[in-house]
Amino acid sequence: MQRPGFTSTCISRKKEYNPQPMQQTSPLLAGGTEGENRGKHPDSVAMNYPETIAYLHSLTDYEKTRIERYAPETLNLSRVERLLAAVGDPHTRFPAVHIAGTKGKGSTAAMVESCLRAAGYHTGLYTSPHLHTFRERIQVDGQNIAREEVVELVQEVEPLIERTPGGVTYFEAVTTIGFLYFARAEVDVAVIEVGLGGRLDATNVLTPEVSIITSLSLEHTYLLGDTLAEIAYEKAGIIKPGIPIISAPQRDEAMRVLRETSRERGSQLTEVGRDWDYSPGPADLDGQLFTVWCLNDRGSELDGEYWIPLLGRHQLENGTSAIAALDILRQGSFCIPVESVHEGLRSVHWPGRLEILSREPLVVGDGAHNPYSLGVLREALEEWFPGQRWVTIFGASADKDVAGMVSVLLPISDYIIVTRSDHPRAAAPVKLADVVASVGGGAEVSVNVRKSIRRGLTMIDSGGGLLVTGSTHLVADAREEWARYTNSSLPDNDEVASLSFVPDSDAGKET
Repeated sequence: MQRPGFTSTCISRKKEYNPQPMQQTSPLLAGGTEGENRGKHPDSVAMNYPETIAYLHSLTDYEKTRIERYAPETLNLSRVERLLAAVGDPHTRFPAVHIAGTKGKGSTAAMVESCLRAAGYHTGLYTSPHLHTFRERIQVDGQNIAREEVVELVQEVEPLIERTPGGVTYFEAVTTIGFLYFARAEVDVAVIEVGLGGRLDATNVLTPEVSIITSLSLEHTYLLGDTLAEIAYEKAGIIKPGIPIISAPQRDEAMRVLRETSRERGSQLTEVGRDWDYSPGPADLDGQLFTVWCLNDRGSELDGEYWIPLLGRHQLENGTSAIAALDILRQGSFCIPVESVHEGLRSVHWPGRLEILSREPLVVGDGAHNPYSLGVLREALEEWFPGQRWVTIFGASADKDVAGMVSVLLPISDYIIVTRSDHPRAAAPVKLADVVASVGGGAEVSVNVRKSIRRGLTMIDSGGGLLVTGSTHLVADAREEWARYTNSSLPDNDEVASLSFVPDSDAGKET
């Protein structure tokens, strides 16, 4: 199925991308329409990169503060639509793959993008949250957006943000910047991960070539609903009329919602487990083999055996979902050779997910942050490291089901150290320790990740391992701390937490 505005012949593949200063190369600025040029504001105050990131965080940021209602009064598409319209509707200028879900959407996005890039396409990738630097969220051809480009884009849209009624949120602003960057980079295709939910998410302005819904479970229940059916309803909001949709295996109550929504909107639903299937193959600490096949009569040229460097059998669901989506793209205007899918999956990089930071001593980090994802992590640990006992460093956001998470970890943990990441929503370690005690465990309290890792290493018995989990932010801190501990290169990070941004109009007010 072809989307209006895009050619039905094979989409061209650019061989390389050499970004130049935005004003010199941007088709949206050079001779653009009035709407496209509306963001060029001569009175904008110049900011450096740390000030730019601080300005973005000065906007309403539901990644750092708890959102009370997931409803149109709080989140709606009108603000981001107005903002995008003011810069020329950049989201209409590139084909996209749109991905929602509870678990695995980031990994799936990384796999799809890697395969498209291996096929020679000039790709965009938009994901959240980031591990170390804001720039990870917006990538072209596997490279983070440059600091200078972040500064230029934010300075351009800042006056529009300030004039948009209702107060633009952090995620709405970042989504606008990401889409504008992809349009100006003239990407052939962008892979876009939903931030929260789907129906009211800022990314849902897209009309993609294909959408994917990864595994659904109970999370953000105070926002998205207390049942899988309610959560599936919100995720199914990304299903667009007539646009193919891929779903990972789901529980019956969730799948019923996805099937009904697909029927109502005339969208072809492809289900992993019904239309595509997979079988696991040999696995080791470097990765795993799996075999994928299409179950309909026609079969697929993408049937076959693949290797991925991501650990955990749950990644096979994600890989199969990615392959099914690529198969849909191949039926349309995309030229994706089979060997490019193999190469893309072989070379995919997605850190912080069942990542082995060290083999001797054994140190593993995983950003699992709800009971379901921790259950998946535990199953993977038991398969990859049979009989292994762990000293577990645990931290979580204050709004998570900490008791449920700890209950999953206790059977494999000989010792638990509770700590917190450097994030505003992180729960206090003392409160975490109380929760551990309430479910029958015990925990040592540590004030930060640095001390936790050093203490954890002294607690490992011969043959034991150190596990860091409970939060993406905690794993990010652990990755940085492990680099310091081993005198390795530090991951690129922003380190702007101490900055605050005061707009000129609010000078002199408290921030």
